[in-house]
Amino acid sequence: MKLVRYHYEKERSYGVLSNDDKIVCLPSLARHIQKRLPKTFEEFIEKGEKAVKTAEEMLKKAPQSVIENVSLPINKVALLAPIVRPPKIICLGLNYADHIEERITEHGSLVPDEPIIFLKPHTTIIGPKENIVKPSFVKQLDYEAELAIVMGKKAKNVPVSEAKSYIFGYTILNDVSARDIQFKDKQWTRGKSFDTFAPTGPCIVTRNQLQDPSNLYVRTWVNNELRQDSTTKKMVFNVYEIVHHLSRVMTLEPCDIIATGTPAGVGFAMKPPRFLQAGDIVRMEIEKIGVLENMVVEEKL
Repeated sequence: MKLVRYHYEKERSYGVLSNDDKIVCLPSLARHIQKRLPKTFEEFIEKGEKAVKTAEEMLKKAPQSVIENVSLPINKVALLAPIVRPPKIICLGLNYADHIEERITEHGSLVPDEPIIFLKPHTTIIGPKENIVKPSFVKQLDYEAELAIVMGKKAKNVPVSEAKSYIFGYTILNDVSARDIQFKDKQWTRGKSFDTFAPTGPCIVTRNQLQDPSNLYVRTWVNNELRQDSTTKKMVFNVYEIVHHLSRVMTLEPCDIIATGTPAGVGFAMKPPRFLQAGDIVRMEIEKIGVLENMVVEEKL
């Protein structure tokens, strides 16, 4: 299933994105057929596989007239970030072979033998079509398209062979970065933690629908110019290895978001570098998930 969180009129809810570009509101459907589902998307994720199976069963058995009654055209709603207050946003650096190669000449980067990680605060999160705000003093604003893991269960010291069962699903995250601050600090937290620096969405694709995340194309356009064009096959650590390594460091929790790194084609590595400016539109697409699009605007003081 492709699950979305959305705003319609005065209400926020969550549902399933159907093949005909409609959203089936899951809590409304449950009420109509006298089933029980959590009120919030976060609670749904915490229920994990049980909630997914209940929703799938509802969609199969509910009369078509009822499904139509609780459906909305996607162009009538505002899609929201799927998770707005995750317990943690964990990000990986240097996790694509092609991105490492484009950095070697300038920065002497090497392939890591363990994941390089940093955290972003939840205040960085925005949803599809929301604006990335460029602070006036940031001169080198950059984009990073990333496959993001959404955790479904608490995980600690998880073997690679069992990691898949702890994942709820996958989404897209743009790890927006202020390169001038990131490289000045020589550590990455400040330059990647400004408000609006983690656009996410447009949906979460459940683990059972996206069985193999190891070879998905990842693409980014800036103002219709293709900048990133790669595949998750080029990851140094795949999603299951990432969950394994991170769970050895910290307890992973339901609704944690793990951004798995970005491929080649970022702005600072271009010759000459090309950074984001106010008015730029950043469009990211990951195969089998969808498209995440945001505009850059200048901060208003």
